[in-house]
Amino acid sequence: MLKKIALIAALFILPLAAGAQTKFAHMNSQEVITVMPEYTKAQADLDAMAKQYQDEMQRTEEEFNKKYQEFLAQADSLPQNIAERRQKELQDMAQRQQQFQQEASQSMQKAQQDAMTPIMQKLDAAIQAVGQAEGVIYIFDIARTPLVYIGKESIDVTAKVKAQLGIK
Repeated sequence: MLKKIALIAALFILPLAAGAQTKFAHMNSQEVITVMPEYTKAQADLDAMAKQYQDEMQRTEEEFNKKYQEFLAQADSLPQNIAERRQKELQDMAQRQQQFQQEASQSMQKAQQDAMTPIMQKLDAAIQAVGQAEGVIYIFDIARTPLVYIGKESIDVTAKVKAQLGIK
């Protein structure tokens, strides 16, 4: 009987004692990501790609505007079948331009996702390593999941994650 009481007491006391040692940590991944060399390179690559798309869109828009102005200047003097044909060409041009803009946008989104995936994997691995080294059971990322309150007991491990990644 005494052994049962001691066993039951131990079952209730051990979790409470373990809970007293439970450590929570938080960090801001945005602070870390923006100083990662991989992120800087990815942003430069994405900016260059966006500029290429923007230049192409501007070129096609200028080409369309030029043809449209020419059409307006000649519209009254053109036979109806030629005017209709040129109108159709302008409509086709506008449609291709719109399609290109959609494709460019999708391509940029995919490129951004492809660039960020290995960066996020590297960051997550560093967070896990710091969590294990610090002996915490949770690390909350305030950039990904806003927290209403962070108590004094929570450890800010942002600097340690940077150090794990070799960033100052």
